[in-house]
Amino acid sequence: MSFQHKLDSLLNKGKAKLKEYTDGKPTGQPQQGYPQYPQQHPQQSPPQQYPPQQYQQQPYYNNGPPPPPQQYQQYPGYQNPSPGPPPVPTWNKPQSPEVQSPYAQPPIPNAATRPHNPPSNTQPYWQPNFDPSIPINHVFIQETGAHGWGNNESQNYTTNPENCFFTPDHSLVLRGIVNSNSHDRYTSARLISEQRLSRQRGYLSVKIRAPSATGIWPAFWLLPAEPFTWPDDGEVDIFESWNGEGMNHSCLHWGHFNGEDWNKHRVVDTPIPDLRDREVQVGFAWDQEQDVNGARGRMVWYVDGRAVMKAPIPEGTRRMSDWRVIINVAMGGNVCQGKLPADGTYDFVLRELGTWDAPAGGWEQFGRDFEGTKEGRTM
Repeated sequence: MSFQHKLDSLLNKGKAKLKEYTDGKPTGQPQQGYPQYPQQHPQQSPPQQYPPQQYQQQPYYNNGPPPPPQQYQQYPGYQNPSPGPPPVPTWNKPQSPEVQSPYAQPPIPNAATRPHNPPSNTQPYWQPNFDPSIPINHVFIQETGAHGWGNNESQNYTTNPENCFFTPDHSLVLRGIVNSNSHDRYTSARLISEQRLSRQRGYLSVKIRAPSATGIWPAFWLLPAEPFTWPDDGEVDIFESWNGEGMNHSCLHWGHFNGEDWNKHRVVDTPIPDLRDREVQVGFAWDQEQDVNGARGRMVWYVDGRAVMKAPIPEGTRRMSDWRVIINVAMGGNVCQGKLPADGTYDFVLRELGTWDAPAGGWEQFGRDFEGTKEGRTM
């Protein structure tokens, strides 16, 4: 992808966020005097413990070609009445020139990029249990809607168990489904953590397997808890990649996408050419001098244990302890340059999500990472 295309996609992302938080909500969703997420979430009965099984059980990363489109006619609704374990992620991808053949086992990253957990002398203070017996909405708020999300996106975010579930090996799966034979052709999931960062300083980390294909935009990011004002309160993007480009975009935004706010954006692009073929660990560490809005502080973004971007906490943004995790898989829209995904399933698999009292190596290492890492470029 050319630099101009990258820049266009990032600018479109900013325009989409502004539209989403101002006039991108469908009529009838509650609004207040500032842009924010809708405060009402649909009431739902407790979901089944497991999405009824529609797949043959197979090893966790065993892949095969996606089912032909006509087989999807039995997929929506899960007609099988007998409960069973949730479908094991199969990493089905549409067979196209840009999608490589799937593999049986994930490759082992080399020592320079090997993901690692924080050392034993750091303590987690939040580690959600991704157990299939726990309903998704006990851990996350499930946002729903098919109104384009300010970006002309095509997906319908649902609470359906086929779009979001926990697996027996304690992974979280957000599954985008494209089914041209269904009236609801593009379905996916969007989650917001009930838990906030809740501390003045800490480290957020997760291991992911991300879908990488044309028209697909998975993201793991942060926003302040509602009510909030976008973009003044800030936005942190820890992982996002679109259109199968094999690139992660670490971002910080606290301004509009206009000439006046040109300096209120920071972006670093990290190439991950084998993104579709392996697990990646991403992390974000923050250290704020005071637990108050607008207090000074430092932030560092990590990919596979390596610091890739730093930034001072912008003046006037919401205090870090008030922020929540957002996870979603979007499809199409302006950021994807109008490209749409082919029929198939697109799994965003996350495991070992948690927040720790310090990053790997402790706060002294964080200080060295901050000193030795570049600040992102402006937009």
